[in-house]
Amino acid sequence: MEETTETNDDISTWLEELRTEHRDLDDVVNYLLESGHSDLMQVQRLKKRKLRLKDMITRLESRLIPDLDA
Repeated sequence: MEETTETNDDISTWLEELRTEHRDLDDVVNYLLESGHSDLMQVQRLKKRKLRLKDMITRLESRLIPDLDA
């Protein structure tokens, strides 16, 4: 079985893409709420997606922290 190895550069690139998507979703959610013409179900779905992205970002950031043997 082949194991995939991601480099720190790969993870950093992926992190930047996720952060960009998270910011974009934040802008869309804010626009929908401020415009007053929003579908609340759509806003909730976008917020859930933002939370999933934030979790993914946190996990990837932790992978960039080197393990220190105690």
